[in-house]
Amino acid sequence: MSYIISTCTTADMTPEMFKKIDVRYIGFHFVVNGKSYTDDLYTQMSAKEFYGHIRDGADTSTSQVSVGEYVDYFRELLSEGKDILHACLSSGISNTVQSANAAANMLRSEFPDRKIYIVDSLCASSGAGLYMTLLSQKRAEGMDIDALYQWAIDNQQLVQHWFCSTDLTYYIKGGRVSKVSGILGGIFEICPLLCVSPEGKLKVISKIRTKKKVLTALVDKMEQHAEGGRKYNGLCYISNSDCLEDAQYVRDLVLERFKGVKEVPIFDIGTTIGCHTGTGTVALFFTSSDEREDSQ
Repeated sequence: MSYIISTCTTADMTPEMFKKIDVRYIGFHFVVNGKSYTDDLYTQMSAKEFYGHIRDGADTSTSQVSVGEYVDYFRELLSEGKDILHACLSSGISNTVQSANAAANMLRSEFPDRKIYIVDSLCASSGAGLYMTLLSQKRAEGMDIDALYQWAIDNQQLVQHWFCSTDLTYYIKGGRVSKVSGILGGIFEICPLLCVSPEGKLKVISKIRTKKKVLTALVDKMEQHAEGGRKYNGLCYISNSDCLEDAQYVRDLVLERFKGVKEVPIFDIGTTIGCHTGTGTVALFFTSSDEREDSQ
């Protein structure tokens, strides 16, 4: 189909995977110990190097794509003579969708014959990557851009996101876990089980003692929510922040329990989200017709 699907690097997949599904992307920005970088999917700074800084206690921060950057990026795509559907990182985590919409509004008069659709994915990390893969599949099936935009809006809740972390340092720093809970968690090996809520926000659902139990709980949640339960045969992605063995443990559990799932790609959590999770996070993503869970 003659239109472009686009997103941000916060969809946490490899450049090769984005190329495979034919999805364009634009990078957020991050700062490590006062030095600024563009999130380029570990092209210049490897994941090992980035998380090495994190393990050394680096001071980190992030910034979203500016309106001006979106204008330049969208203008280049529109100059190819194609329409654009751009899906943003969840509005529950970032205001980037507002910047993307502002840029699109500025360009519509410049390109009156082109369509520019901006979608709030309500997804994050490789969950957004899974969402983008689904959009790419719909385009390949022949869905035009107008129908795909409506499908994208109608299916913002389709991808379930389940996270856990064995290192709460950066969750405490970002205010997602209280300092007291973090200290007690370290002493008693208590790991939070988190999800992305219906509003696209990261929420703590429960606290589980020991790493193995919380990793298993991710797969239990998949069995509870995945379409068809253990008969699920849809897409399943995993991302991790410098804890590959834990991610592989979850992947092996998924392949053992869900015989219809033939492969589970494992991606590195990117620099933008990694600045906020630190190391030790494993995330599991799959599709579901169930409503997303939320904390009280």
